[in-house]
Amino acid sequence: MMTAWLKENLKGDYQIWTIVAFLSIISIIVVFSATGKLAILSGSGTFSFLIKHSALVVGSLVAMWFFHTIDYHKLSLYSSFGVVLSILLLLYAYKFGVSINDARRWVRLPFIGMTFMPSDLAKLSLITNLAAMLARRQHVQYTFQELFPMIAKIILVCTGIALTNVSTSILLFLTCFMLMYFGRVPKEYLLVSIVGIFISGTILVMTGTGSRIETARSRIVNYLDGVRGKKKKDADKDADYQIERSFYAIANGGITGKGPGKSQQRYFLSQADSDFVYSIIIEEWGMIGGVTVLGLYLWLLYRGMKAVDSSGRAFGGLLSAGLTFSLVIQAMINMGVATGVGPVTGQPLPLLSWGGSSLIFTGITVGIIISVSRDKVKDAVL
Repeated sequence: MMTAWLKENLKGDYQIWTIVAFLSIISIIVVFSATGKLAILSGSGTFSFLIKHSALVVGSLVAMWFFHTIDYHKLSLYSSFGVVLSILLLLYAYKFGVSINDARRWVRLPFIGMTFMPSDLAKLSLITNLAAMLARRQHVQYTFQELFPMIAKIILVCTGIALTNVSTSILLFLTCFMLMYFGRVPKEYLLVSIVGIFISGTILVMTGTGSRIETARSRIVNYLDGVRGKKKKDADKDADYQIERSFYAIANGGITGKGPGKSQQRYFLSQADSDFVYSIIIEEWGMIGGVTVLGLYLWLLYRGMKAVDSSGRAFGGLLSAGLTFSLVIQAMINMGVATGVGPVTGQPLPLLSWGGSSLIFTGITVGIIISVSRDKVKDAVL
């Protein structure tokens, strides 16, 4: 009976649903453990965080289910409005937004009091709008008049995000660049987009505009110093402290881990439940757990690309490719930071980290990918 219900209510690529189910279960278990420090400091008890995070995961799954039932073609009709709205919200967040952990990236919704990051809306809107614009020009030669609005939107949105979140801005630009490349945009226009974003970034740095520009610069410098073997000895007094503790967590985990709920570094990592949740996974579940999580994201990437292949429509293929790449590359960056491969970025681990609106938007993103996979679902084992 359960199998019949699932087949009736969960359409599209069943393997993506399976991946999400595994990651959701892991998220609840690991975040429950990682919030131990917060539970002690708040005095509200560990189960309060378990209930809150579980509710957010369920909310993400509901959002995913709802959007997987929608005809994704309709999203292109609202994407331009979403881009304009997100630009306005990004500027508002920069000037008047809510500051959390010294970062002003959130906007508080009136009446309900909930906060969300406009960058989440910006990513979803821009990728959808770009996919729609590219799909309409697949069999027509590009002109500058047609490409200028496309490039202008990319530069404006990425610059708006960079005011408060440089790493997310870079990630989004890379995703858009990939979409334009696979959308057969001529190389000279790809170069124009690179030059445009470079000029925009240079202006932000030279004028000191943006609340996180200096933070991003210092993190890159700290990372490069570490690569050169010049890491400071008093790591507990600077930005290297978190990455040092992440290394301790990974070292403690070994092959099989210390066991669920037995992490020690969760009490020292200030972002153990979000930015460094992968370190807690390895500490408690060992390299076996770390490789398993990595494999799930690579599996998601593969199935997202299969949705591209399954869809007979240019818009669906480009949309699925852009959203899948955005999710998986964010996951790779997060895991790279935890293992010391790259500088600290502040990127959460999609579908796993603690989060409110970010979890909901991630659910929406995966729901759209599944909606694309419904176009022409091939054999689920291929």
